[in-house]
Amino acid sequence: MNGYLNESHFLMVEEGFTTRDLLENLLGEPCQESEQQPFFVADLGDIVKKHLRFLKALPRVKPFFPVKCNGSEGVIRLLAELGAGFACANKAEISRVQGIGVPAERIFYSSPCKQVAHIRYAATHGVRLMAFDNEVELSKVARSHPRARMLLGITADSIPSAPPSMTFGTTLKSCRHLLETAKEKAVEVVGISFHLGSRGLEPQAFAQAVATAQLVFDMGTELGFRMHLLDIGGGFPGTEDTRAPLEEISAVINSTLDLYFPEGCGVDVVARPGRYYVTSAFTLAVSITALEEIPTEQPGSDGRVCLEGPSNKSLPLFPNSCLFSVPGRPLKASTVTLGHPHPCFCCIFPCQRPCPEQPWHSSSLWGPPGQGEDLIAEGLQLPQLHVGDWLLFGNMGAYSITASALLTGHPKPRVTYTMARMAWKAVQLFQGKPAQAEDERESLCTPLSCGWEMAETLCVTPVFAPAGII
Repeated sequence: MNGYLNESHFLMVEEGFTTRDLLENLLGEPCQESEQQPFFVADLGDIVKKHLRFLKALPRVKPFFPVKCNGSEGVIRLLAELGAGFACANKAEISRVQGIGVPAERIFYSSPCKQVAHIRYAATHGVRLMAFDNEVELSKVARSHPRARMLLGITADSIPSAPPSMTFGTTLKSCRHLLETAKEKAVEVVGISFHLGSRGLEPQAFAQAVATAQLVFDMGTELGFRMHLLDIGGGFPGTEDTRAPLEEISAVINSTLDLYFPEGCGVDVVARPGRYYVTSAFTLAVSITALEEIPTEQPGSDGRVCLEGPSNKSLPLFPNSCLFSVPGRPLKASTVTLGHPHPCFCCIFPCQRPCPEQPWHSSSLWGPPGQGEDLIAEGLQLPQLHVGDWLLFGNMGAYSITASALLTGHPKPRVTYTMARMAWKAVQLFQGKPAQAEDERESLCTPLSCGWEMAETLCVTPVFAPAGII
């Protein structure tokens, strides 16, 4: 083993022990005020399965996990043990990854807009791989990190069919000028980077991005650079209820890479899958600290919209943690799923109370009062709830742990990590010879033999929630 992860970092469970069992154990104790803080349960075995699936679907692509997506220690340690690299956006993330012993050559300083102090930090700590898309970044790197190895970022403007979701990057017509400037400043350019975003892995858009990258590779080679690294970014789905599953996306990626960068051409390929790895592995539990019944004939206060329900009342609920899907954007119920193929959330009731029956009430869900973005969802049909009841949100592994703390000022919720023994055996096999261990790893991780599948809902049927943003 590499030593990044050991059995002291997670709760080992046997086959057949599910997330449902763990949550029931955690929430089944007597309800005390000190135990009402929000918390996550993370199924590390789910991440192991995602990693095995990624390696099988994209054998030429090395994953670099973006730390900003989920910087929790258990996730970083597990992915480090599995041999993944890390895409870091700043000094703090580099320090976090190196703090557990990850070597500098497995770190990509992926932000195209870097503080000089952070560039110097990377230089003194041996992190050489970086990204740039303008002359200002080249000048900063030339002065502060002359040994850097740079990837030139290209933008959606270079890819006609790509969605306009790429904030950074340069156009194709600017690439030669930037490469010439890098040559003048003695900055080493080793490849190309692009990121099409969460909805950008459409076949035509991806093919055009790789074709554009191949043209820029040729420019760099003409100027004397040793171009040997292609970063295809992220955008891989984190849940199964998507238009294009990983296998469909990987077929497009593999065929496109074979066309423009065939195996044996000397070009290594990396990607930055974030949501893919962690979304479905985390479940968040929050308790209700206050509630208010509002007659439907009265408008909601503080701009709250209260919809009419079967019992003629609306119920704003106040969980003890604000939830966000990405920084600055409120989480909608459609971004979370637990044990149900449709957008939904469900509730659990501690202290062994029976599951609620009809009637259902039209309800809105709010974070702690006084926060700027405290409305989580509205127009939800929920049973009668009480202070002290718990709500569970599934698919909460991406951009949720740090975002809620940053935006609300509350401490990060604690995370309880768990992994099935069979998943742990699969992790240990990564230290064997790949050819010998591959079959055994796959046999450990078939759906029929894994006891580390995500659980179904705990005691109530999930309710459909309205569409929202991601």
